[in-house]
Amino acid sequence: MLKIDRLTKSFKSRNAVNAIGLDIPEGQMVGIIGRSGAGKSTLLRMLNRLAEPTSGRIVFDGRDITALRGRDLLAWRATCAMVFQQFNLVGRLDVITNVMAGRLYHHNFVASMLQLFDDEDRARAIRALDRLGMAHTALQQADTLSGGQMQRVAIARALVQEPRILLADEPIASLDPLNAKIVMDALSAINREDGITVICNLHTLDTARSYCDRIIGLADGNLVFDGAPRDLTEAKAREIYGAESEEAFSEGLTSTTIGKPLPAAAMIAARPQYALGAAQ
Repeated sequence: MLKIDRLTKSFKSRNAVNAIGLDIPEGQMVGIIGRSGAGKSTLLRMLNRLAEPTSGRIVFDGRDITALRGRDLLAWRATCAMVFQQFNLVGRLDVITNVMAGRLYHHNFVASMLQLFDDEDRARAIRALDRLGMAHTALQQADTLSGGQMQRVAIARALVQEPRILLADEPIASLDPLNAKIVMDALSAINREDGITVICNLHTLDTARSYCDRIIGLADGNLVFDGAPRDLTEAKAREIYGAESEEAFSEGLTSTTIGKPLPAAAMIAARPQYALGAAQ
């Protein structure tokens, strides 16, 4: 159980996140929605301890995460992996090395600094890449990949950390609809098959409704909705999104295709390179 207890992050006189309280059971897939500046990214960064809370606590399995320091904090960041909108790959390195970087916590200091990976690390990386349909790119330089491919490599890197929680900060914001669907299908499969808790910041309502067990709505740093997708009314959605509501309703993957596999013929017709398994 992940418990968020009155978590607050203040910048000068403004609360970017204001006394958020949530209990998230293990294995749940949670979508956090809200307009730009609602506090979604700040909340996820605090959960991973990339940003320090001004007040409040994060508790996981009875342990106070906000009190962790040093090696214990590194262990938490391995347990609570994070996938970013910008992918955060090292472009000049090959794909498999980028993925194996997720194993650094599991090695001693010298091995980590020298990036001394063993055969088991390589095997884990290949398995993770294969699961994401990216094994064929293992020796390819990362900066030659498309955005959709980079995001799948970033997810593979998170998987080799052996996390119990996977945070995804706007993972499809910069992707076209087809690649957005591939990435969301991958996150959903990881949640279902591995029992990993997935907490995903999403800009579009359709995506959250189609993939998530639970939706959290933020507005100006405040929690304004917490419930099942079916309980999110149009009126409540407009309260969450405000002036951006039309954009949130209209953008993203359509409800007729999201959340279920595209036929192979449709994928190949949309992007001929899919016939070779090299999704762009």
